[in-house]
Amino acid sequence: MSEAERAAFRAEVRAYLLDNPEVLMEAIAVLENRQAAAEVERDAMAVAANADALFASAYDVVLGNPEGDITIVEFMDYRCGYCRRAHPEVVDLLELDGNIRLVVKEFPILGEQSVLASRFAIATRIALGDEGYAVIHDALMEMRGDVTEPALMALAEENGLDSAAIMAAMGDPLIEATIEYNHALAQRLAISGTPSFVFGDQMVRGYVPLDAMIEIVDMVRSVN
Repeated sequence: MSEAERAAFRAEVRAYLLDNPEVLMEAIAVLENRQAAAEVERDAMAVAANADALFASAYDVVLGNPEGDITIVEFMDYRCGYCRRAHPEVVDLLELDGNIRLVVKEFPILGEQSVLASRFAIATRIALGDEGYAVIHDALMEMRGDVTEPALMALAEENGLDSAAIMAAMGDPLIEATIEYNHALAQRLAISGTPSFVFGDQMVRGYVPLDAMIEIVDMVRSVN
């Protein structure tokens, strides 16, 4: 094809696209669908490669039904507005379904107050076990105001927990190990925000309303 023929061809293509812009929209839609499918595949591969760290780490508390047939993993930050918004819906999902195992990943990313809140939650687990953690986890999700040690101690006491025992555990090296472990895992999974969820082998980044979570759980259950 000569240079003149190439120029004529380009002009013809341009004219066609200007006359039929919907073709561009169709092409963009196809590209976006391919990119989305590739992302889903990459996420599934990353989940499979990190399955033990996601679903069976001793660092994490399991809420809901420990014997559930579906496992949901939530990366969360107590200072995250969308985590707070999602929390009651996650609780509702566990109650409505009754067969879901929820793995909570302490993933503080929003500054020093987030880190302090996570440290306090992990210290509560160390001092008072998983039941104590479950209580303070819910309380921290509903907490308003600045996160300070006095405020956290008051919150613990308001919820019937031994704040002195929790504070005594705040220096346990397990706390830093847990947070570092979850940050490294999130990096491997390309998770940079909260909340982020893993439903079975499907990763969902961002807030998910209750009805959408129910649909995802049903879909994961149907293919397992």
